[in-house]
Amino acid sequence: MIGANDVVNPDARDNPNSLIAGMPILEVDRAKSVIVLKRGQGRGFSGLENPLFFKSCTTMLYGDAKSTLSHLAQAVQHV
Repeated sequence: MIGANDVVNPDARDNPNSLIAGMPILEVDRAKSVIVLKRGQGRGFSGLENPLFFKSCTTMLYGDAKSTLSHLAQAVQHV
């Protein structure tokens, strides 16, 4: 998942009191493993904290997505 903070926030589905309640989301929190690529630790457009980022299935990878993905692709090609 790359830089789509609010559209993967499970509070939209699970928290009826959330400001984004009912918003369609990608349910990536139901995956066995999630890698979140973000430039920093800031909140999304809504300004809300994203509980996905604190789940045990989630690994955070900080950096510019284009550069980070390029480095990851190069590393995988050499394995």
